[in-house]
Amino acid sequence: MPSPIPEKSTLDPAMAPGRSPLFERPALKPAGVRDFLRDIAPHYASNGVIGLVFSASGPIAVTLAVGAAGGLSQAELASWVFGIFLSAGLATLVMSMLYRQPLGFAWSIPGTVLLGPSLAHLSFPEVVGTFFVSGLLILALGSTGLVRRIMAAIPMPIVMAMVAAVFLRFGTDIVASSQANPVVAGPMVLAFLVLSAVPVLGRYLPPVLGTLVVGIIAVAASGQFALDSAAGPIFATPVFTAPVFTWASQLELVVPLAITVLIVQNGQGVVVLRAAGHHPPVNAFAIASGAFSLLNAGFGAVSACVTGPTNALLTSSGEKHRQYTGAVVYGLLSLVCALLAPTLTRYMLATPEAFVLALGGIAMLKALQQAFVSAFSTKFTLGALVTFVVTISGLDLFNIHAAFWGIVIGYAVSRLLERPDHAASTQVP
Repeated sequence: MPSPIPEKSTLDPAMAPGRSPLFERPALKPAGVRDFLRDIAPHYASNGVIGLVFSASGPIAVTLAVGAAGGLSQAELASWVFGIFLSAGLATLVMSMLYRQPLGFAWSIPGTVLLGPSLAHLSFPEVVGTFFVSGLLILALGSTGLVRRIMAAIPMPIVMAMVAAVFLRFGTDIVASSQANPVVAGPMVLAFLVLSAVPVLGRYLPPVLGTLVVGIIAVAASGQFALDSAAGPIFATPVFTAPVFTWASQLELVVPLAITVLIVQNGQGVVVLRAAGHHPPVNAFAIASGAFSLLNAGFGAVSACVTGPTNALLTSSGEKHRQYTGAVVYGLLSLVCALLAPTLTRYMLATPEAFVLALGGIAMLKALQQAFVSAFSTKFTLGALVTFVVTISGLDLFNIHAAFWGIVIGYAVSRLLERPDHAASTQVP
């Protein structure tokens, strides 16, 4: 089981503002190829594969839907998919091997969603211009160390309540998919329960990997694999879209994109990794997100970030010191997906929705459980509850995701009504 989140006074030194370098130093020697080959095992490889399946299905469907609705051409969409998988793979490989931790990068799904209304009245070159500027802003904020200080100041139960609200839909997806398509989702749920309940079987076939295998068989046997017969490109062909910078587009998108990456997305990733017993480099996360967001912008793609769901999948099983190997598998597969982006996307979207929803929900169950335990089992429970309620309400102000407002409002209520908890958390033992 993941380690409990320590009180603020016992967090690792990297989280103490003013006492650590800009780039957090790795606690261990960076991993090499020999280390990876020694530490890899089926549990970790399956975590990486599931992480990739998750990224290449639902999130890609969201990306394609937003891009198509915004009038992007097939070449622009393919370039977008190429860019986000390329940055995800490179950032994950570099950071995970350097820190020997499962540090999975992806791209901002809330950021992608907020682009939908903007593409209705902004040109795509204008939107690309905001990608470049938001990447520079994320990089600048990361270089100041401000992000690390903000993350250190917010009590973890409040942030974990936001994570629980965001992750809740993955749990309800299991029920919805089982009801909508029991032929596919039913065997997957049963396989997970059997492999989890019988440890002997689970040692030979990890429950989530077994769920994936049974799901593939169920999809094939039921004839629900609907591959589009129309031929498309096999390999991705990157396209550079020259950015256009206008005040209207910058004011509308830059700040929401930056907040979504640094607080909503990276915040989820940080607390999920801490809940699993890791010590994620918060400042290095911010700087890497900014740098790779600039790389993404070159391909006309949305910002890069650390995500909660991906890292929850990468840390879902196995020994803590070997979980980085799952992230390496995820990173390598992401690079393959970048090269074969059109083909992979076509195949993943050919699977029934119930397969993706059931697989993602089952893989996220442990992370969802840990999020609720961490949010409501100790202190700051009222602030955590307010955060959870506001986040799950879908509140959208100034084009900024509800998760951000959940943390802001929940923290404000907690400071007002839970003063003893805040006073106790600042005491140095």
